[in-house]
Amino acid sequence: MTISIGMITFDTEDPRRLVDFWTKALNTSVAQDYGDFVMLAPATEGGVSLAFQRVGDPTPGKNRVHFDAHVTDLEAEVERLVGLGATAVERHTHPGLTWQVLADPDGNRFCLAHSG
Repeated sequence: MTISIGMITFDTEDPRRLVDFWTKALNTSVAQDYGDFVMLAPATEGGVSLAFQRVGDPTPGKNRVHFDAHVTDLEAEVERLVGLGATAVERHTHPGLTWQVLADPDGNRFCLAHSG
């Protein structure tokens, strides 16, 4: 038996705000909308979906799980996502790899990475 990750779900007080940000950030669309629970279509064929569920009391502080996205033009993607409402948090560089930590409009952190 194998396990495959099909969806990552974010707890939020305002699913619509995150749906608006992430559909634009990933150039995808809403797959299912149940009002307080919204699922996005995967951004790539066979990719992982994101979902957003309304909760009354989201967990405070830094999220314990985050995802990394690989990009070909780090500067352009950071600028685009900040323009959509993300916040640039910090940047890290190691030989052959640079990544930018960002936060979405709810403060959920994620990374954009560029190797080379």
